[in-house]
Amino acid sequence: MIDDTKIKSFLGQNGISPLPKRVKIMQYLIEKHNHPTVDMIYSELLHEIPGLSKTTVYNTLKLFTSKRVAVTLNIEDNEIRYDADTATHGHFKCRVCDGVFDFSLDRDQLPEIPLNGFSVDEYHYYLKGVCSSCREKGLG
Repeated sequence: MIDDTKIKSFLGQNGISPLPKRVKIMQYLIEKHNHPTVDMIYSELLHEIPGLSKTTVYNTLKLFTSKRVAVTLNIEDNEIRYDADTATHGHFKCRVCDGVFDFSLDRDQLPEIPLNGFSVDEYHYYLKGVCSSCREKGLG
């Protein structure tokens, strides 16, 4: 479990007031690392945070992404997930278990994209298929 003090300090250093609900939501993102949706976070933290609402979770995640302490994943059109790992990496979504897994990505190995004069702020790499665990179980 990550110390609340470290999370409060991290949020403060990034211009985010470390309110208790924000600290818990960031702690969840870091510790679970399950690329959750708003509904997943809300369901898991409802019993821990008195007065938590989906709106609070949504607004907190919106703040986190605007301050670049979390990123949004839009692997499926109807589903937005969140990740506290803001380093460049890719995501793989299993079509059987719906799990989302990180994979390493070296930008130097990617093709050069001819965007002369452009400045790229974000990179998103998504793959879909069947994860190794589901394949071992014969589910895909």
